[in-house]
Amino acid sequence: MNFLAHLHLADISGTSLAANLAGDFAKGPIARFPKSLQQGLWLHRQIDKITDEHEIFKETLALFPAQLRRVAPVLIDLGFDHRLARDWEEYHHEPLKDFASRAYASLQAATDLPDNLSAAIVLMCREDWLGGYASRSGLNAAVNGMRRRVSKPALFDGAEEVLKRLDTELEIAFRTLYPQLMAYSRRFARTTPAEYL
Repeated sequence: MNFLAHLHLADISGTSLAANLAGDFAKGPIARFPKSLQQGLWLHRQIDKITDEHEIFKETLALFPAQLRRVAPVLIDLGFDHRLARDWEEYHHEPLKDFASRAYASLQAATDLPDNLSAAIVLMCREDWLGGYASRSGLNAAVNGMRRRVSKPALFDGAEEVLKRLDTELEIAFRTLYPQLMAYSRRFARTTPAEYL
């Protein structure tokens, strides 16, 4: 899952948006991070583990051509955020624009975040990444953003075209997997290990 999905799952589970988002930026043992982030980091890692091990995710990875296989997990995450944003009203009671504004305010007010996340939040809010996922051009912009952040940008060559070609397959995978992740995130929030609360 990418930014929008992790924020959405944090919101429906009643846990910290910023802490859940920190999962992509905070590496190493959870206990070394501030207490305010620990539950969100744990939840984020649980969601990522279930996603990576799910059969539908593995089947979707196999649809990507060999030259994109290395970055296919990232592209699936972006494709899932695109689908979530496009069909947002099916998954959340609040309009995406309102949710994004609330999420941005929450992220900007958060403290003790990893430095690289704080820098990403500035860009995310300024460029409205969450709202942008709803359009094909916004998805392509997200792919270009990833391309700019890696040491080998050529790994993403052809990614936009493949995402467009696999749109139906990504929708099927998303609609199969995401409701399960919503249920898991609510359960995980209730069963977080005591040391992370």
